[in-house]
Amino acid sequence: MKLTQQLKDFLRGQGAALAGVGDLRGAADCSYPVGAVVALPLPPNVIRDLQTAPTEEYYHLYHSMNQKLNEIVLAGEQFLKDQGYQAWAQTTDRVTLSPDHVSPLPHKTIAVRAGLGWIGKNCLLVTPEYGPALRLSSLLTDAPLVCGQPIVQSQCGGCDLCVRHCPARALKGRLWQVGDRREALVDVDLCIQKQREIMRRAVGLDIDLCGKCFAVCAYTQNYLQNAAQPAEAACLQSSGR
Repeated sequence: MKLTQQLKDFLRGQGAALAGVGDLRGAADCSYPVGAVVALPLPPNVIRDLQTAPTEEYYHLYHSMNQKLNEIVLAGEQFLKDQGYQAWAQTTDRVTLSPDHVSPLPHKTIAVRAGLGWIGKNCLLVTPEYGPALRLSSLLTDAPLVCGQPIVQSQCGGCDLCVRHCPARALKGRLWQVGDRREALVDVDLCIQKQREIMRRAVGLDIDLCGKCFAVCAYTQNYLQNAAQPAEAACLQSSGR
């Protein structure tokens, strides 16, 4: 337990907003028994803009957040190696996507097993704290870490905001169940095609970024509301009210 808490504290100290540990036994394409996952939320102002259209700011932030996550998990890898354990960070330059855009062991799979959230109707990890408005990374290890309680049931209920607002109409509205393949939730080809179309029109870049499905999520809206409250309180305090 001590090592687990030390690792989580270390990862948060490196900048992670969320950190968890998941049991990877039985996971396909994985020779490590344990995975640690970290998350960074998108800033509220960027999320609000994405409710209308993707922006150039989001494009640059997407890449800078990936770089920050790479740094965090690489530091975590070294932390565990210094303790005498094997570890391998799943950085963007180490993980190769298949032709159908699937990584061997998705970060969100580890996050669900770590209990950070569930898979939403938008096929993204949804967390209670930030909704799906975040970026993830992970590292694999043989360290004897204490794993979180996996989440095995969707908390989306009857909400279909992401489905109704998807510009591509690519989301199928299905409640995620453990073991579901991605195709049960989303038409990936249709999604990517529309993302490229939107980004060309909005920013002039031929890349697949959108963000609408996580920007409109009810859990994301709770995050935005909670983020606004301290700012409002600060304004009231500074005005003497």
